[in-house]
Amino acid sequence: MPNIKSAKKRVITSEARYEANKSAKSALRTSIKKAREDGADAATVKAAVVSVDKAAGKGLIHKNKAARIKSQLAKKANA
Repeated sequence: MPNIKSAKKRVITSEARYEANKSAKSALRTSIKKAREDGADAATVKAAVVSVDKAAGKGLIHKNKAARIKSQLAKKANA
């Protein structure tokens, strides 16, 4: 357990960020899975691409991973 006041605050802050990031990543995974399903419409794919872009912008996922996911979604949508 940290003794310094700022270290105690960092523990609380990091736990809060962990929970927020966990929730956001879960929502991201869900939207990607829905877009990858057979018969997914263009609106679902577009929503998934938007959520991937937002996640990359916030640093939840790496920008290269975001590009890879978007490419895979586009390839499946156009197939």
